[in-house]
Amino acid sequence: MTVSNPGIPARSAAGSLRDINELLSSMRFAIALLTVICIASVIGTVIKQHEPVNNYVNQFGPFWSEVFGKINLYAVYSAWWFLLILAFLVISTSLCIARNTPKIFTDFKTFKENIREQSLKAFPHRAESVLGESPEAAANRIGQTLLGSGWKVRLQSRQTPQGEGWMVAAKAGAANKIGYLAAHGAIVLVCIGGLLDGDLFVRAQMWFNGKEPFVGGGLIADVPAQHRLSPSNPTFRGNLLVTEGTTSGTAVLAQPRGVLLQDLPFSVELKKFIVEYYDTGMPKLFASDIVIHDHETGEKKEARVEVNHPAQHRGINIYQSSFDDGGSKVRLRALPINAPTRPFEVNGVIGGSTPLTNGDDKLTLEFTGLRVINVENFSGNQSTAQVDVRKVDLREAIESRLGSGHKTVTEKVLRNVGPSISYKLRDAAGQAIEYNNYMLPVELDGARVYLMGMRETPSEPFRYLRVPADEADGLDGFIRLRAALGDAGMREKAIRRYAAGAVEGERPELAEALAASASRALGLFAGAEPAPIPPGAPAGLPAAKGGLPAVSSFLEVNVPEAERERASEVLVRILNGTLFELLQLSREQAGLPPLERDENTQRLMTLMVMALSDSYFYPAPMTFQLADFEHIQASVFQVARAPGQTIVYLGCVLLIVGVFAMLYVRERRLWIWLSPAAGGSSASMALSTNRKTLDADKEFGLLKSQLLKVQS
Repeated sequence: MTVSNPGIPARSAAGSLRDINELLSSMRFAIALLTVICIASVIGTVIKQHEPVNNYVNQFGPFWSEVFGKINLYAVYSAWWFLLILAFLVISTSLCIARNTPKIFTDFKTFKENIREQSLKAFPHRAESVLGESPEAAANRIGQTLLGSGWKVRLQSRQTPQGEGWMVAAKAGAANKIGYLAAHGAIVLVCIGGLLDGDLFVRAQMWFNGKEPFVGGGLIADVPAQHRLSPSNPTFRGNLLVTEGTTSGTAVLAQPRGVLLQDLPFSVELKKFIVEYYDTGMPKLFASDIVIHDHETGEKKEARVEVNHPAQHRGINIYQSSFDDGGSKVRLRALPINAPTRPFEVNGVIGGSTPLTNGDDKLTLEFTGLRVINVENFSGNQSTAQVDVRKVDLREAIESRLGSGHKTVTEKVLRNVGPSISYKLRDAAGQAIEYNNYMLPVELDGARVYLMGMRETPSEPFRYLRVPADEADGLDGFIRLRAALGDAGMREKAIRRYAAGAVEGERPELAEALAASASRALGLFAGAEPAPIPPGAPAGLPAAKGGLPAVSSFLEVNVPEAERERASEVLVRILNGTLFELLQLSREQAGLPPLERDENTQRLMTLMVMALSDSYFYPAPMTFQLADFEHIQASVFQVARAPGQTIVYLGCVLLIVGVFAMLYVRERRLWIWLSPAAGGSSASMALSTNRKTLDADKEFGLLKSQLLKVQS
């Protein structure tokens, strides 16, 4: 006798398809897909989508920004893997519905009246009783009672050794199963709507129709056809920027490597843009009065577009997305900060640029932004207000901590500080530094100062140079003093005048010594003398260019530590006196009267000295102040053709219905077996429910008392 080993049997194609179907239609697979979609949605919420590549490089660094870009984390909702997961979720949920729908509909029709008497004893809710009526009469009475209570009932007669018995089978809450189908169908509809309204059709045209993202510049009308989508494109979502008084009919669809242009079957003319602000400076209302020009019929249709109130034409919705500068015209005044240049004016348009030259130095001035309203919080000084510590007001203390979540004990003091201009200065190597200057002086700490901000990267906050305003509320006083500080002849005159005024009587040797000290201090402060590098300074640290850091370095190198504090006080006093004389000389040259030696002048000089010292850290040779502007606004619309919108709305309705049906509708089944007994019938009752709740216990007790005459 021989035994043959057949080995491992090969799986048939039908078996493999069955396994794949089991996997795709399983609940575990669907839950795994939903988990991945939730994680991807969190990533898409945390990481700003469709930002310029440089922003991601600044935020994550060169390595990780490239890694995140490879897996499309900057455009999560249009990434191929996200769309693939949505497609698999649709397939999985559809297979689940297809597999369970026949069972559910079969379950609708069956009452399971063939259940055995012994099986009723295994239910948690069960009861027994003896009735004084025949099984048939009891079955009819019980059936009528259940029908009156909304149950569906079926009666079955059975022959038993004791005689004819009756089974009463009833059910209620079948809509719970409808909720299952509605909820799963809603997931399918929402995913299909998301696929239709996503980037799927746009990507299909890029894959199969030769469309490519545009990465160049120039006029929109000059962009070739391979970068444009047809007006009959079935689905898209893009941005349309229209300046006041102009018309545009081409939307921009942002792509990871450029943009696609979507030609619209109409053009939008912006007649007027309206914006209103809260006291905090945040926009309260922005709306656009537009005229829609139909390209095919020539029809002109006036409409107003507001947030949450879009306009519609030819199946395309026009939403108010935001607003922007539409090319405002500005006039800037260039003022020298770190270079001996004369003031001049330059005109420009926001979004444009102009070249600047200063000998071998070549710069490009880029006009990046104009804000006509800047609301700031000036409540920082309230902590210094006098408070009676003996006062205890319990009601005020409690109310200050209750109420809305954003309430604080410190009251906000909001004030509009006027317009500001943002610009960039780009050198010949392409490196740019961004600046933000306020047009008007701002009152800080009891003094009016001009704020000149700068930052090297967009991720940094602006750092501001505070320049005090002169008696005319302008910058001319500081500019004159800065120019005089850079003039060796003016410094010498100021030194001689200070030494002559500080020494009483005829003491030329003391005046010369004081003049020498003043010359050294003023030379260090002006950057005319090189500042030494203090011992113990980090290797490669450059010497201070000027200002108070240069004076401090000189003291650290040349004065013993024990005498340094007293020497610094003397040197700073000499420096302040010399700078005051320098300020007076600059005013004389300008034909202005000298300043009085009072407290206000002393405060002004303190601010001037600090501003002059800080100016050496200002990275530009000049600053640009906003002299005048013509504000031109633009409206940013989001235009969308969304055929999946109705499908998504239907899915949302089904989801609400399904969730309520599954949560608030309980499926119950009731069986009562009535068998003949002496003088009547014997009854056994059992209740089945899909959820164990207190309501089920209460209902079962009520059924026992109504149907079996049993007191709970």
